[in-house]
Amino acid sequence: MSQLSTTNPGLAQRLDAAVRGLAPGYFALVMATGIVSVAMYSNGLRVLSAALLAVGCIAYVVLITLVLTRLVRHREAIKQEFFDPARAFGFFTFVAATCVLGSRLAVEGHYAVALALLGLASVAWLLLGYVIPWTAVLGRAVRPVLQTANGTWFIWVVASQSIAVLAATLEVVLDEHRRVLALVAVFSWSVGIFLYAAAGVFVGARMLLYDLRPEDLTPPYWVAMGATAITVVAGARIVEMSEAPMVDATRGLIAGASVFFWAFGSWLIPPLIVAGYWRHKVHKVPLRYEAAWWSIVFPLGMYGVGARFLGEADRLPIVKAIGFYESWIALAAWVLVFIAMLVNLYRTVLRPSPSF
Repeated sequence: MSQLSTTNPGLAQRLDAAVRGLAPGYFALVMATGIVSVAMYSNGLRVLSAALLAVGCIAYVVLITLVLTRLVRHREAIKQEFFDPARAFGFFTFVAATCVLGSRLAVEGHYAVALALLGLASVAWLLLGYVIPWTAVLGRAVRPVLQTANGTWFIWVVASQSIAVLAATLEVVLDEHRRVLALVAVFSWSVGIFLYAAAGVFVGARMLLYDLRPEDLTPPYWVAMGATAITVVAGARIVEMSEAPMVDATRGLIAGASVFFWAFGSWLIPPLIVAGYWRHKVHKVPLRYEAAWWSIVFPLGMYGVGARFLGEADRLPIVKAIGFYESWIALAAWVLVFIAMLVNLYRTVLRPSPSF
C-alpha cells in the first residue's frame, strides 16, 4: 500500500471516497446484467448469455465486498441513507439482484445455489420491508415525506416480484419443496401487486402536488415500467407452475392480471421517453453516467423477457415477437451503460494523479 501511495498518492483517497459514496441502488447493475443474460439465453445466444452471467456474478461479489467495506468504514453514511426517503428504497436492489442471479443460475441447473439465494433474498426482503418504511417514511421527523417520493419506491415492488419469479422457477423442478415454493411465489406476487398500487399513488401524488423540476425526473422512474414487466414475468412463471393448492386457486386471476400489467407497462414507455427528452433536450440537464442508469437497462431487459414469457404462457405470438425484438434494445442499452461505467470508473478513481 505504501508503494502504491507513493506512485499515485490520491488513489487510496479516491477509492475510499468511491466506497463512501456508493449508491444503495448499485445492485441494479447485477439486475440489468442478469436479466439481459436471461434474454440472450432465450434468444439462443448461449455464449453471450454465459458471458453476461459471469459479469453479473463478478459484479455481485464485488458489490457485496464494497458494501461490507462501507459498513465498516462509513457506517454513518449508510445509516443516513436508511433515513432518506429518496435513497433508502434503493437497498431493495440487493434483493432483486440476488433473485435475478438465482433465476439465471437455475437455468443452468444450479438449483441448490438458486434455492440458497432465494432464502437469502427472502430474509433481506422481510427485514428491509419492515425497516425501511419505518426509518425512511413513517418514523421520519421531517414532513412532508411525500415530497421526496420518487421512482426508487417501485424497487420494493421489483424485489417482491423477483422472489415470486425465483420461487416459481424452482417450484417446477424441486418436488420436495413444491408446496412451500408455490406459497412463496403467490404470496410475494400478491404483496407486490398491492405495493405497486401504493407506490403508484404516492409517486403520482408527489408529481401532482409538488413542483416537478427536470432534475427530479431521474432514471429510476423507469422502474415504474420495470415493476410491471417483472410482475408479468412472475405471473407467467406462476401460471406455468405444477399443480399445487395455492396455484390452482389463483391461476386464472394471475394470468389475467399479467396481461393487464403488460399492457400498462407498454403504455408507460412513451411518457418515459418523452420525460427523458424534456429533461435532457429541452432543459439541458447534462447526460452523464450515474449508477441510476442501470435502472433504465433493467426495465428494458425485463420488458423483453416479460413479453416473451407472457406470449408463451398465454399463446400470444405478437407479444412474444415484441419481447424478442425489444431484448436487443436492452442489450444495446446494457453495452452503452457498461462502457460509460468503465469510463467513469477510470476518470473518477483509477486515472493516475498528475505529477508535479
